[in-house]
Amino acid sequence: MDSLITAAAQALAVGDALGALKRVALRDDAPALALRGIAMAQLGDLVRAKALLKSAARAFGPREAVARARCVVAEAEIALVSRDLTWPPKALEAARKVLEAHGDRVNAAHARNVELRRLVLIGRLDEAERALETLDPTPLPPAARAAHELVVAGIAIRRLQTKAARAALDRARQAAREAGMPVLTAEVENAAGVLSAPVARLISRWRESPLLLEEVEELLGSGALVVDACRHVVRDDQLSVSLATRPVLFALARALAEAWPGDMARGTLVARAFRGKHADESHRARLRVEIGRLRAELRALAEVSATKRGFALSPRRAGETAVLAPLVEGQHGAVLAFLADGEAWSSSALAIALGASPRTVQRALDSLAGEGKVQSFGRGRARRWMSPPLPGFPTILLLPGPLPSD
Repeated sequence: MDSLITAAAQALAVGDALGALKRVALRDDAPALALRGIAMAQLGDLVRAKALLKSAARAFGPREAVARARCVVAEAEIALVSRDLTWPPKALEAARKVLEAHGDRVNAAHARNVELRRLVLIGRLDEAERALETLDPTPLPPAARAAHELVVAGIAIRRLQTKAARAALDRARQAAREAGMPVLTAEVENAAGVLSAPVARLISRWRESPLLLEEVEELLGSGALVVDACRHVVRDDQLSVSLATRPVLFALARALAEAWPGDMARGTLVARAFRGKHADESHRARLRVEIGRLRAELRALAEVSATKRGFALSPRRAGETAVLAPLVEGQHGAVLAFLADGEAWSSSALAIALGASPRTVQRALDSLAGEGKVQSFGRGRARRWMSPPLPGFPTILLLPGPLPSD
């Protein structure tokens, strides 16, 4: 490794992307291309970074499998940051195996972290936790430990385990300080902000209030009967009934829970469940049928009884009833929730994360764009969507340890 490559690698190791570029900006050999690609990624020019890393991977010779594998790992992280979830995960897995086979455990661990971050992003938490058990962060350098702890915190946050999330973020914060990379510290603080910002709304006795993540955890463990509009389930501390595939039944359950301890009029229930403006006899007949189905679904959790003007919900074990609602609701609330992270998403990536068809997601984006709630840039496959009020926060590429030129 020559002196300029060494100096550029050392600059990247401490997050000095501009210092690295000053040393290799005019060079086109494979190691310089790889370092330039990582530097451009750290500066936020992901398109240029991806092109440089592809060029570097092609430029490395057939005996430089480790160097090519490291380029693949960096390219995979660019795909993750730019929300290109169609990037083939098998390529990253193959690169990780090459790194492990050649004893590069630091970059192999980083490749595993990228895999885990993708799994967490698309909601495959069980798979992410199983993979996490195979990775010991203790011998890793500080930057890699910080990345590992961010994954641990991400899973804990989605599992509503706030104590575990805080502990992981504290460890990530300490590791980021040891790494001496301010932008990594900023990323940890950005992740920690989730714990101090409202994540849902509580609706109870006709009153509404925002909830922090810790308060959501307390609510779900309080023994109350909770109609969870974030996951479309009805639960108490002993049992959970999913109504995710029964939207009419869930709408009725939510309406009755919002009216608790009182009842809700039949006309209001018709409007909430069937979107009908007037409750004629056909609507009343359908309401009776759907209420019967709701009674059957919730029989172990609550009783649904008829009153003079409508129906009322009475929990069997719980002393309280509440509705847990997302901060953003509406026809396309789930799409807005993903775009709220400030990153630029492709429609195909949103479809993967939401488990919906690309066409459905595209219609939702077009509708939201017409309302001024989202905006797009680029064309064709390069088109990306963002939520206008939130600026982008480019995640730094970590790629720790030895660089592609040694």
